Amino acid sequence: MRAARETLTTLFEGAPRFVERVCEFDCDSWDDLFAQAEWTALSMPEGEQIELINAHPRIGAAPMTVSAQSFLEQGYDRDPGTEALQERLDELNDEYEGRFGFRFVVFVSGRSRAEIAAVMEQHLDADRNAEKQRALHDVIEIARSRRARLTAAQALE
Repeated sequence: MRAARETLTTLFEGAPRFVERVCEFDCDSWDDLFAQAEWTALSMPEGEQIELINAHPRIGAAPMTVSAQSFLEQGYDRDPGTEALQERLDELNDEYEGRFGFRFVVFVSGRSRAEIAAVMEQHLDADRNAEKQRALHDVIEIARSRRARLTAAQALE
């Protein structure tokens, strides 16, 4: 099985060099593809790792600047948030990116942006390498979740 570039672009928020790598996989299943994708993400050069992480939008990015998938994942359709929360997210994003050199990416899994702000705050003291590895694992979990949602939506059509 070879996944379509368009599908992989949706699952991984673009990340052109990573998507190019994953397009070359010949896998037996989506589980196999995600396992190979995770190994690739963790072992590729740091510049490509950061490109993959930074392909995802900031938590709390302006709704009109995020993909349809991120829009739903960050809950813009359920909770527009407050100005105070937006200021807090902007400050946390700036602090996190200044400390680590890449965006904060986390598998949201239905949590509100206020809950994610608390999670982000907890990660500010993490070891940089451990935090990068965690972010890369979460990028793969986000893609798995997106694939499951896309499959469910197609089944309803």
